[in-house]
Amino acid sequence: MREVVIVDAVRTPVGRRNGGLSTMHSAELLGVPLTALFERTGVDPAEVGQVVGGCVSQVGMQSFNVTRTAWLAAGLPLETAATTVDTQCGSSQQATDMAAALIGAGVVDVAVACGVESMSQVPIGSNSSKKLGFGVPVPKSYFEHYEYTSQFEGAERIAEKWGITRDDTDAFALRSQELGAQAWAEDRFATQIVPVHAPDLDDEGKPTGTTHLVARDEGLRDTTLEGLGNLKPVAREDGVHTAGSSSQISDGAAALLMMTAEKAQALGLTPLARIVDTCLVGVDPVLMLTGPIDATRHLLERTGLSIGDIDVVEVNEAFASVVLAWAKEIGADLEGVNPNGGAIALGHPLGGTGAVLTTKAVHELARTGGRYGLVTMCCGGGLGTGTLLERVQ
Repeated sequence: MREVVIVDAVRTPVGRRNGGLSTMHSAELLGVPLTALFERTGVDPAEVGQVVGGCVSQVGMQSFNVTRTAWLAAGLPLETAATTVDTQCGSSQQATDMAAALIGAGVVDVAVACGVESMSQVPIGSNSSKKLGFGVPVPKSYFEHYEYTSQFEGAERIAEKWGITRDDTDAFALRSQELGAQAWAEDRFATQIVPVHAPDLDDEGKPTGTTHLVARDEGLRDTTLEGLGNLKPVAREDGVHTAGSSSQISDGAAALLMMTAEKAQALGLTPLARIVDTCLVGVDPVLMLTGPIDATRHLLERTGLSIGDIDVVEVNEAFASVVLAWAKEIGADLEGVNPNGGAIALGHPLGGTGAVLTTKAVHELARTGGRYGLVTMCCGGGLGTGTLLERVQ
């Protein structure tokens, strides 16, 4: 396998539900980081062999291979092929891992990995709604093998299994908000954020011809433990998760420019990181959200590294219990985990989040001088994505 490197990684701010990015077409939102990659690096986009993107709710404006549409709508070369994948919440991380595999296997020398989701306009579950009249996604035969649970219920069962309390989830939620606020106060995202000029709409939802600038993650909340403690549980009456300790409904996109180490050298580019290893694992679909545990173990076993060797970890904060159970099971110190806040504070634009987390990880390694980074996510249906990174020294 050839050595695969990431030469740049960019993301839009993550917009809150019905916030600053909610007026953007999904394809145009994804076009922002795609275009920025080539503006920032000076690489000719014609060098790109394939684009692999992630998106979960592939219906309406996110249907018809939204990755290809975004590429063309941005005026990028029509000869470049594009694919959109759905691995639920891990879609754009799996897109990143697939792009790495294409390069490593010699299919292409240069690839772009990316992801997008506009949850404001295409709500979660839109593509599987009974109202569409196209049937239900899960057949009756499934229930002969597995109980069908929601992600909310899975998160609560994880909390029960690993002894995670309401106090634990509230404290973790506050940590996420405080770290996110600190990251912005210290301008830690300056190297990765691409501001977005989003269209203004009139009362009828039509563009006015003017725009507004979105340059900051919109999910941050000024809160306290007392404030979080006053929120009602979202899954069970006695549950440990609330809106404050769960990921936020969000809009956002991110993209990474990847290539062989030899190609980067030939183009005079200094990579941010190299891909050490990747994985996608299947886990119990009833608990559903334990994938990061198995993915982490898989990568550490394959590489001979220990969790203590990992300097920066991005574990998606779908729910607080997901990260807390992962830390207990892996024996991880939370010090280097989601150091700039996670989805509880910054948001979780589904198909865009994997690329967002990978972008955060490679830039944090560069900022701190750390060596190894790990990105891992839980996914609907019982999957876990994993990407192990090493900063190029």
